[in-house]
Order: sequence, then structure tokens, then C-alpha cells
Amino acid sequence: MKNQKQALLFGAATVMLWSTVATAFKLSLGELSPLQLMLIACTTSVVVLACILTLQRRWAAVFNLSARQYLVSVLMGLLNPVLYYLVLFEAFDRLPAQEAQPLNYTWALTLTYLSVPLLGQKLSRSDLLAGLVCYSGVVVIATRGDVLGLKFSDPVGVAMALASTIIWAMYWIISTRDTRDPLAGLFLNFLFGLPFIAVLCFTTSGLPDTIGTGVLAAVYIGVFEMGIAFVLWSQAMKRAENTSQVSNLIFISPFLSLVFIHFILGEIILPSTYVGLVLIIVGLWWQQHAQFRFYRR
Repeated sequence: MKNQKQALLFGAATVMLWSTVATAFKLSLGELSPLQLMLIACTTSVVVLACILTLQRRWAAVFNLSARQYLVSVLMGLLNPVLYYLVLFEAFDRLPAQEAQPLNYTWALTLTYLSVPLLGQKLSRSDLLAGLVCYSGVVVIATRGDVLGLKFSDPVGVAMALASTIIWAMYWIISTRDTRDPLAGLFLNFLFGLPFIAVLCFTTSGLPDTIGTGVLAAVYIGVFEMGIAFVLWSQAMKRAENTSQVSNLIFISPFLSLVFIHFILGEIILPSTYVGLVLIIVGLWWQQHAQFRFYRR
């Protein structure tokens, strides 16, 4: 049932959760390795998604699938959560949260560019200009304002943050042809991806020695970033009378995230972070609204 007020409430709740995850990543990575974080968060996510499937009585969508769809679940699980979160958490492990979070946010633009070779779509002039604005913001953040010197704070970390946007965009492009129930599909992806994560973790990092802030933050990530946020955003889209209004809430998230990063992690937010983030958001907003005007014609 359409209800714009409810849609905005669900959307705002999702944005609030998304705004906290960069801080949670860093809190967890302060004590855990990326693989340990992945193992705890993904295990938690599988439990949470199973509970949601039970509450919504949607288990039939999990069991009534073909062998090919289960194989797709394995392959997509290797992409997300295994590869995506491994690369993303490695980036957050190397970079300050104020740098890794905005760089990862450019995935929406990456999605547009990958849609050209993979989906046969065409780039508009607005897409190209938006890309120029967005990636100029990436350079400002990655060089901490030393744009002319092009001296990156951590080249490997920056490369991983940008690589995560490619993986995430590829995941969503593949998802456009996925006929599984979205919630059931996400559950199966995480369920089938979990054994690969467990093997990697046990053969390298092992389990954490103690249950501290890192473990609790990892559980938080599994519950909210990998679980409940997906359901809340789905509800927002389902109820929206004007999806553009709800989608625009996303632009609040990176700025709100900086508040948590500053006050909880204690990072001093650099002027270059603000400048770069504004450029990224302007580019993404420009691209989104240019496409909206195009489709209205």
C-alpha cells in the first residue's frame, strides 16, 4: 500500500543506519582483522535474515528454487558478501573512515559506466560531466587536498575503495536479471558465501581471542548494515508514491556519517574531505536528476 509519509520514515531510518556503518567498520577493525569482521558480521546477517524470513513467512521463496538458481546463489555469494566485503574492509583497514566512506559512495556512478559494456546502455553528456565532477572529488579526498602533487595518502587503500565500487556495481547489474525473491536471494547469497569466508578466516586470522568492542561492532554490522537496512529500504521503496523524494534521502548519509566519524572515532575531519564529498554528491545528484528529466520527456 502506497504511503509517502511511511516511505520517508522507512527511508530516513535506513539512512540513519547507513550513516553509522563506517564508524562501526573502524571500531571493529581496530580489534579484528577484515576476515574476522566478515565472519562475525555475515554469520549474524544470516541469522537476522532467517528471522525476517520466518516473521514474513517467506521460506517457500528459499526452498522452491531450481538447481540453477541455487548455483546462481553460490556465484553471487562469492561476489557479495565474499569479494565485496573483503575488498571494502581491507580499504577501511588502510584508510581513515572519512576517506574510505566517500570513495565507496561513488559506486552509483560506477554502476552507470559499467552498464555501457554489460547492459548495452549509452552514456549521456550529463553522465560524463557528472563523472568528471565526482572523480575530481575522489582525487581531492585521496590526496588530502594536494591535488597538484597527486600524492595519495595510501594508494593501495584508495585502489581497494574504488575497486569495491566496481564489485558492488557488478553485483547490482547481475541482480537486475535475478528472478529470485529479493530477501530470499540475499539470504542465500550470504548463506552460501559464509563457508568460503569461514575457510579463509580459519586458515589465516582464526577466531578473535576475546569478545570486546570489535566483536560487538561486527555483530552490529551484521544486524543492521547487512540485514535490517535492506528490509527497511525495501519497505520505503514499496510504499513510496514519489521514489525520487525517498532516493534523495541517500545524499544525507555521507554528511551524517562524518558526524559519527568525528565524535565517536575522534577523527579530525579535513577540509579536503568536505570539499571532495561535496563534489561527489553534486556529481551524483546532477547525474540522477539529469536522468530523471530525460525519462520524463
